[in-house]
Amino acid sequence: MAYGFGGGFGGGNMQALMRRAQKMQEEMKRIREEIDSTEYRSSVGGGMVEVCMLGNKTVKSVKIKPEVVDPDDVEMLEDLVMSAVNDCITKITEDEHSRLPNIGM
Repeated sequence: MAYGFGGGFGGGNMQALMRRAQKMQEEMKRIREEIDSTEYRSSVGGGMVEVCMLGNKTVKSVKIKPEVVDPDDVEMLEDLVMSAVNDCITKITEDEHSRLPNIGM
């Protein structure tokens, strides 16, 4: 008895699936490029420290108001900068999760 598979996986259906996967991949690439070039901003300490990052997590700028610079309390300034950077990273991650499809990664 011979078993014929008739082109395997339904022939035309496989081609349609491949085209759909390619379109999804192109869309994901477009969204990734858009996110990577978007500026995300965070301001902490009542505007004393501002950070701007690109979606690819590159810090674009850090602005610190002079009145927050206290040589006797460097730790506070470090905490403010760290908080602003972490907030930007959170914003980027939330944007990624909301815009990129969940494909099991």
